Amino acid sequence: MERKPKRRTRERILETALKLFNDFGEPNVTTTVIADEMEISPGNLYYHFHSKDEIVNALFGDYEKEIEPLLTAPGSRPQGTEDIWLFLHLLFETIWKYRFFYRDINDLLTRNRLVETHFQRILEHKEHTAVAVCEGLAASGTLTATAGEIRALATNMSVVATFWLSFEHARRPRGEPDIGRGVYQVMSLAAPYLQGQARHLLERLSEAYVDKN
Repeated sequence: MERKPKRRTRERILETALKLFNDFGEPNVTTTVIADEMEISPGNLYYHFHSKDEIVNALFGDYEKEIEPLLTAPGSRPQGTEDIWLFLHLLFETIWKYRFFYRDINDLLTRNRLVETHFQRILEHKEHTAVAVCEGLAASGTLTATAGEIRALATNMSVVATFWLSFEHARRPRGEPDIGRGVYQVMSLAAPYLQGQARHLLERLSEAYVDKN
């Protein structure tokens, strides 16, 4: 049986840092803590990353590579209610994987120029994607809304999709969120504008979450 190659130290540093940042918050984790967790010397870590910001930037690069294609996908073909439900699940899973960026965003924005500029770009992309999805539903007759209503709906959907996991963390700091519940919260914003079969399908998909607290 062929043995898997060992992960390089740089990859292990990023994996360990991501876990620690997610668990304890990026401001509370130093490079020394990361090195201790890995049982390597601080000098070994410094060989690969000269500062914690370099680690943060590398993780943000990984995050961008995962989320940008996802945000582009909905515009590639017509979308139905089930397609959007799946898309939102994948989006929430990616946000959860890199959740420290969202929980610690105010601190990061004040001191990390790369995160500041690139996070803004991702937020804009989220909103543009939401507009494109809503406009596609409107063009197919599935959604009835004015252009102004679509813009407002897209903004609200983007806000909830971006910060719902942080909201859930504040409510239940010790537990993992139910991602399906987050998807329901985003989709429920569109419910008043959906028509016919699409509205019924959303109600069916949402049944498991309607009465949850």
